[in-house]
Formats: sequence, structure tokens, C-alpha cells
Amino acid sequence: MNTLTFKPLAEKLSFDADNLWVEMRDGRHLGVPLAYFPRLLGAGRGQLENYVISGGGTGLHWDELDEDISVKSLLLGIGDRTLYADRLRKKAS
Repeated sequence: MNTLTFKPLAEKLSFDADNLWVEMRDGRHLGVPLAYFPRLLGAGRGQLENYVISGGGTGLHWDELDEDISVKSLLLGIGDRTLYADRLRKKAS
């Protein structure tokens, strides 16, 4: 029996003016627009570079910015869900 395991792991992050770049342990490089994550988009260079790769490479965390990102979600194209959740709460009230 074959089982496909999808467990992408981050090794290192870098940034340019518009993107978060994730270097994966398997050698891939993933570019994600900072616009997907408003807290990152509004952050200064020092704040962006003050990150922790957590969970053995499965998560990205910025304590000062209160931002947590799943590496798996990045590969699936999922951005910040905070704005979506806020809209749903407003519709319900």
C-alpha cells in the first residue's frame, strides 16, 4: 500500500519589496506576495526578519506581528484568513 505524505518543510525565509520567499528543505523556493498577509505587508524590514521557523519547519511565526503561517497552507495558496473571518462575523451580527 502506498501512502502519499504531504509535509512541506521550510528551511529559510527572505524578503524583497513585494514577496516572502520560502526556501524549502527539498530545494524548492516559494514566492508569496506580502499582500496575502496584511500584517507582513505593513511591517518594517526588521520586523519581517524577526521570525521563527516552528514545528520543525511546518510553521512560520512573527511574535511581534502576531502572525502565524502554515507552510502547507502557503503551498496550497491560502493567504490570511483573518479578514474573511471578520467579514463572516459582521454578516452574522
